[in-house]
Amino acid sequence: MIPGLHLDLRYATPNNFTKQVLYRHPVAYLRTAPAEALKQVEDELNKKGLALKLYDAFRPFSVTCKIWRLVPDKRYAANPMKGSNHNRGLAVDLTLIDLRTGKELDMGTPFDSFTDTAHHSFTALPAQVLANRRLLKSVMRKFGFGIVPDEWWHYQWPNNKDYEVIDLDFDDLVEIVK
Repeated sequence: MIPGLHLDLRYATPNNFTKQVLYRHPVAYLRTAPAEALKQVEDELNKKGLALKLYDAFRPFSVTCKIWRLVPDKRYAANPMKGSNHNRGLAVDLTLIDLRTGKELDMGTPFDSFTDTAHHSFTALPAQVLANRRLLKSVMRKFGFGIVPDEWWHYQWPNNKDYEVIDLDFDDLVEIVK
């Protein structure tokens, strides 16, 4: 749906906080409404010479359970008792990149930094980092996404109560979506 979207699906590699491969054969899935909104975000950013880089989107419920066992802290991981907006196909983890260079803009911390510095409210950062975070947040909110206060990279679609938690691996999901 979003041609040219830059993907760096971290949980399909050991380059994530678990140092484990949690996904096999991942595809970046979202429900239709947030996917359409994300396309609008990408189109607007492209006009500014920027683009999105996606770290995560749909996440099987079984992976949320694994993550919770490693980080049982509701600030940074979804409690499996409620499920995650990633499990519903309503959440994305992402950053901004410069289209000219392909490099990520400085956001002050890496993805999945479980520190206060990663919080939206943390302001003891260089002005350019704060401007980059503000830009990402403003364009995501403009097209309907909400934030999680403790993670600058995490955005989610509202009304998650209207969507069920899904526990399908990516191979099964591909078959259903065909």
